[in-house]
This record gives sequence, structure tokens and C-alpha cells, in this order.
Amino acid sequence: QVQVVESGGGLVQAGGSLRLSCAASGRTFSRYGMGWFRQAPGKEREFVAAISWSGGRTLYVDSVEGRFTISRDNAKNTVYLQMNSLKPEDTAVYYCAASRAVIARDVVGFDYWGQGTQVTVSS
Repeated sequence: QVQVVESGGGLVQAGGSLRLSCAASGRTFSRYGMGWFRQAPGKEREFVAAISWSGGRTLYVDSVEGRFTISRDNAKNTVYLQMNSLKPEDTAVYYCAASRAVIARDVVGFDYWGQGTQVTVSS
């Protein structure tokens, strides 16, 4: 079993940057695909980015491609989401999740979820 805890959210102006971190427990972190999702008020949870076990493969939703970067450090059991050129529409609660698959992008493909961290982008 894996437990994940997000951090790094906050309030930032449009055009600014934030880096989210997700610390995971367990000795088998490197055997989990990791992902970031977000959920804005009144909307469904949305896939943002995912990374494979080794970090060699990444996936992004079109709306963040070129602005966000997902990475992982298996020695530290941590996955990151670097968010640049933030827009007001990026405002949401961001969730980290772990998947037993090498890599996944659907909500149902992830087995363990964090509690989320709020990101607010002001215009």
C-alpha cells in the first residue's frame, strides 16, 4: 500500500510559477506510475500529468503541455509538478495519485490518492 501527501500549493498571480511535491510512503515507490489530477469547484476531476515508473515516459493534458513538467525522484519517493505560466483557469485542488500500472491517465487507473493541495491563480 502507498500513502501520498501533496504540498506546495498556494496563491500566485497569473504568469507565475509553483512547484507541487508529492511524498509517498512505501519501499516500492519505483514500481508505481504516478499522476497529478485537479478538480475545480463544480467540475469533475481532470487528468493533468502522469509519469512512468522510471520517469522515462510522461503524459500531459493538452491544456498544460509546454507549461507544466512532471518529474520524479525515486530515491526520495517524491514526484513533482512544476507549473509555469499559470493561468486563472489552472485554479483547482491538485491531487497526487499512484497507479500499479507503469503509467496511466484515467481516474480509475489510480489506486491511491492524496488529500489534495489548493492552487489559486489570480488574474
